[in-house]
Amino acid sequence: MAWSYETIRTELRNGVLWATIDNPPINLIDERFVADLVALLDETDADSDVRVVVFRSADADFFLPHVDLKRIAEYTAAAAASGGPDDVGLGALYRRLSEARPVTIAVLEGRARGAGAEFLYACDMRFASLERAVIGQPEVGVGTFPGAGAVQQLVRLAGRGQAMQVILGSEDLDGREAERIGVVNKALPDGELIAYIEGLAERIAKFPEAAVRLAKRRINAAGLPPKEDVHVDAGFFQVLARDPSSAARIGALMQRGMQERSRTELEFGAAVGEL
Repeated sequence: MAWSYETIRTELRNGVLWATIDNPPINLIDERFVADLVALLDETDADSDVRVVVFRSADADFFLPHVDLKRIAEYTAAAAASGGPDDVGLGALYRRLSEARPVTIAVLEGRARGAGAEFLYACDMRFASLERAVIGQPEVGVGTFPGAGAVQQLVRLAGRGQAMQVILGSEDLDGREAERIGVVNKALPDGELIAYIEGLAERIAKFPEAAVRLAKRRINAAGLPPKEDVHVDAGFFQVLARDPSSAARIGALMQRGMQERSRTELEFGAAVGEL
C-alpha cells in the first residue's frame, strides 16, 4: 500500500509508512512539499493501519537543506491553510507533526539545516548517519531568525548552552556531535542505520495502539513548547526575513550558488562564516 504525493514517496510495510522526500533539485522546503506533508498528516491521522512514519530522503546529499527563500509567501500560505486562524508558518505545521497520531521517526542521511533541521526536531525521534549527517541552524549568520521551532526545541533537547552555541554559532554539526549533545537519539554507521530503525519502528508498530498513543501524548505534554512561543518565533522570522541587511547576505549567498547543488549548500556553515 502507498499514497501518491508530488514530493514524498510512500510505502507501508508491517504498520510502518516509509515516507521518502523527493523534491528535486535539492529538497528545498516549498509550497509543494508543505502541501504534501499536510496531506500525509491528514491521511495517516485517519488510517489506523499506519502506526509509525519513517521520513527519509531520496537525495544522498540533502534531507531538507532549508526553505526555498524565493517562495516564503507561498509555503507560508500553504502551511497556514492546514491549521486554525492563529496557526501560521512552518512552526505551527511542525507542531502538528509532533502531535500526529502515528509515531514519527526521521532518518538523517544528508544535510538538514534551518527549517529542515526544525522538521527533525518536530519528529518524535531522530537517527543520523555517522558518515553523512549534517545539522545546522544558520539563520543568525544569515541575519534572520530560526522561526519554526529551533529555539524552543533545542533548549529542551540539548540545554540552554548548547542551544546558544548551535544557533548563535551558525555552524554545522555532524552526526556524532549531534548525538553527543542530544539533538539526535543515536548516530550509526550507514551499514547499520536502516536495519536498526526498521527493527525499532516495527517493534513499536506491534504494541497496543492505545498505550503508544497515550504515552506519546503525555510525553508531548511534558516536553513540547507552548504553542504561543512557536507563534512568536514564527513572527520574528517573518520580520527579519524582510530586513535589508539579511536580504543583502542572502543575495551574496545566492551569487555563490545557494539553493543549487554547490559547495555553498554542501558546506553552508563554512560559507556563512565567510560572508
